[in-house]
Order: sequence, then structure tokens, then C-alpha cells
Amino acid sequence: MATYTTEITSDKLISDNPIHQRLLKAYIVARDYVSGDLLEIGCGEGRGVEVLGPLLNHYHGLDKIGEILETLRKQHPGFVFEQALLPPMPGLKNDTFDWVVSFQVIEHIQDDLLYLQEIYRVLKPGGCALISTPNIRFSLSRNPWHIREYTPAQLRDLCLKVFDKVEAKGIGGNEKVWKYHEANRISVEKITRWDFLNLQYRLPAGLLKIPYEILNRFNRNKLHQKQGKSVEEIMHTDYLLMDDPEEALDLFYVLHKKE
Repeated sequence: MATYTTEITSDKLISDNPIHQRLLKAYIVARDYVSGDLLEIGCGEGRGVEVLGPLLNHYHGLDKIGEILETLRKQHPGFVFEQALLPPMPGLKNDTFDWVVSFQVIEHIQDDLLYLQEIYRVLKPGGCALISTPNIRFSLSRNPWHIREYTPAQLRDLCLKVFDKVEAKGIGGNEKVWKYHEANRISVEKITRWDFLNLQYRLPAGLLKIPYEILNRFNRNKLHQKQGKSVEEIMHTDYLLMDDPEEALDLFYVLHKKE
């Protein structure tokens, strides 16, 4: 049975719906890119294999949570699911995959440069990776589960240290999405205004995870109670692929390995 924290967003909790749809959008966009043999780093509860699996010759999912992987193995016996803490990825050979997909993962990785180097290593020549991560410009508070967050330029420059070409795009939204984001911002500010000593940025992340989880869940439930159907009715179609990552909620980058 999966544990639904606010960091592992669920499609089964209505208050999580706007975030679930936002995360789902990256996979919907990825359908126009991927084919052949694909590695997903951070496969979670299986959005990737469900949305992308039918388009592929082979799917290989990596995640650190073994309990989730056992469920996925039963649901998708034709694909491979492997528990791993990374980087590196010593069990995977060089030049193996046509595509690597890794959404909302890099912000959790201590050695982000090695993470990208490992993605490059396992891609076939001419292969590509799709990655996404929150745009720090629109983060509403410190997330103690994240090692760091990036501006569009910071992520582009990091990726160019490894990859031969980087297409910088983003996932934004329509009026419904930004209305929810603004309501969320106001609600979060009502909570963080009591942090007179700015402890969310001064305390070690480990001390903040439990209070962050409690307050974040409270906030999402409160937004659902106040906004009702506007929370329930947001769909992945309300999130938009953007050519300018500066105005996007999430950065969505296409990383190319030369032939």
C-alpha cells in the first residue's frame, strides 16, 4: 500500500488533483517524443509506464521505493522495474536506451552533475532525455524534500556541461491553473507569516519534513474546501507546454546526445 505524502502526489486524493494533473502533463507531452527502449528514473506509482508504455518496445523503471515497484511488477509483467538509489547506476550498461525520462527527480539528487552524466552514459548515440523540475521562481516556500531548485538558466547551464544540445521548455497553465496557484500562494503566506525567525530557511531540512507535510496537507485540504470544483475540475489539458521556461511552473528540458 502506497504512502500518500504531499511529495508523492496521489491521483486518489481529490485535494491533490491540481498537482497530479500538473505532473501528468509532462508524460502527456512526452508521448510526442518517445519511442524504442526507454528508461524512467523515478517511476513512482507508474504514471510513466501507463502513459508511455504502449508506445515503447521496452520500458525499464527505477525507483527507490521497493513497495511501489512490487505493485508495478504485478500490473505490468512485460516490463522491468528495479529498486535503486542513484546516482550512479552501475547495473545499467553504456549506450542502452533510446530515451530517458526523469520527471521531478533532479531536485532530490545531491550530485546533480553525476546524475546527468549517468543519463548521458546510458543513452544510445543520438538518444535524448526528458527531465522536469520546479521553476524556483514560482516556489511558494522551502520544500525540505528538495536538495535545491533551479532557475531556467541554472538548469540549462548545468545540462550543457554534459549534453550536446539542450532545448529549454516549460509546463505552464491557463487561467484556471494560475487562479489555483494564486490562491495557493495567498494561503501559504498566511501560514509562513508566523515564521518570524525565518526558520524554514535556517533549520536543517530533516527537522522540517514532518511540519512541512502536516501544513502542506492542511493547506491542500483547505484549498479544496474553499474552491471545491475549481480544484476537482483542473485537468492536464489546463497545463500548457511553453517555449519560454521563464514563465513556466515547471522546467521541461529536452537533452540531446550526439550521434
